[in-house]
Amino acid sequence: MSRYYVTTAIPYVNSRPHLGFALELVQADALARHHRLRGDRVRFLTGTDDNSLKNVLAAEVEGLPTADFVDRNAAAFAALRDPLALSFSDFIRTSRDPRHRTGVERLWQACADAGDLYRKHYEGLYCVGCEQFYQPAELVDGKCPEHDVEPRSVAEENWFFRLSRYTDRLRDLIEAGVVRIEPAARRNEVLAFIAAGLHDFSASRSRERAHGWGIPVPGDPDQVVYVWWDALGNYISSLGYGVGGSNHRRWWVEGDRRVHVIGKGVVRFHAVHWLAMLLSAGEPLPTDILVHDYLTTDGRKISKSRGDVVDPVELAARYGSDAVRWWLLRDVPRVGDADFTEAKLVARANEDLANGLGNLVNRVTVMVHRYRDGRPPVVTGPDADAEPLAAACRDAPDLVHAAITDFDFRRATAAVWRIVEEANRHVDRVRPWDLARAERDGDVEAGRRLDAAISVLLTACRALATELTPFLPALATRVSQQCVSLSGALPRPQALFPRL
Repeated sequence: MSRYYVTTAIPYVNSRPHLGFALELVQADALARHHRLRGDRVRFLTGTDDNSLKNVLAAEVEGLPTADFVDRNAAAFAALRDPLALSFSDFIRTSRDPRHRTGVERLWQACADAGDLYRKHYEGLYCVGCEQFYQPAELVDGKCPEHDVEPRSVAEENWFFRLSRYTDRLRDLIEAGVVRIEPAARRNEVLAFIAAGLHDFSASRSRERAHGWGIPVPGDPDQVVYVWWDALGNYISSLGYGVGGSNHRRWWVEGDRRVHVIGKGVVRFHAVHWLAMLLSAGEPLPTDILVHDYLTTDGRKISKSRGDVVDPVELAARYGSDAVRWWLLRDVPRVGDADFTEAKLVARANEDLANGLGNLVNRVTVMVHRYRDGRPPVVTGPDADAEPLAAACRDAPDLVHAAITDFDFRRATAAVWRIVEEANRHVDRVRPWDLARAERDGDVEAGRRLDAAISVLLTACRALATELTPFLPALATRVSQQCVSLSGALPRPQALFPRL
């Protein structure tokens, strides 16, 4: 039994949550549920990044105090638990949680003690949307490559972190796979960024430019800790880093896997800045950084700043959490952006969950009631006719685990779906209705084959209930309930997933 600590990035709360972040939450949740199913001890963290200048500016537009604005929007992120059927263990808010400020202050002091923080005057191009400075060569036609806006020219005196000091160590650690970055294209991107030369980065902002919002720099109250430094610290501050919490030792220092699930737009912070900060502080590094690409609408990234938000709560209210989770896990590729439409979500749910899984479970449970008075037959010995289906059930756990390990949810769900496809083929091949007719006419062998067919199909449905748990926990429970005997008999069949 291993210790598996999985986290999402923590989003700004300048607006309500959108489907792009729901993708990250659902992916992390599937990882957490999968490892729990395998018997691992799991801690799953998510939360909100409250201390961003973007939040302050958005609050000013609405005419609200920043704290009130942040509280309202952060609550909307925490409330995603039920609509998306999430199982996070902990939810941290960087402006409210007392663990966080203490942890950030300790992290700052540890890096200062290592000689990696110094103060200097700086002038540069700053994108508020990214909350980062850009070199002119990094811009596209003079604009931020992420937000397509011209960055502001900023001049001030800040605290800087000696990122350049860690160039060789970061390259060696990533090349050796000590920190695994998936997929390989993102790993190569990080190595190319390091090879181009790492520059020390600003780790604070003036209190004036931060509008007084954020965590003061220890010993320098005129400066506020830079939001990305602040935010990255949540992965250990939530564990009691800074107060000697036992969770820090259990999950970070002694944990077997420390896994960050993030979007491609924040790879630099997690795979370069964060690693260097941890090296400076003498802390263990994450073992895995798993990177997803973007969701788009009409080919453009879903973006709060552009207002083209797809609300995951509204989607779940309209179609159910199973349909939303299934599209995110079944259709979004491991590499490459995925364009979302409601029509695609509906088509996938109807094809797979209604026509495929729902039809299968209904056919099998109806057979049990129609041909065996609701009592599953007891069959001993293998059924040669059912070997393709038995193989799909037998292979699924290892195939799913291999795919999950590779951060490939499409492949993982395909391994589960092979059971559905083989089971439906088995029904069509064996034709239980013909066997039942022959049994009524006195054919004993037909009755034996009917028992075998019903038994293997019911076994497959039970296997599906288990293997679907990480992906569709609510639907998996309904499958299990329909396929488990109560006082020797199955419950009456009910519609498992009506067509949308």
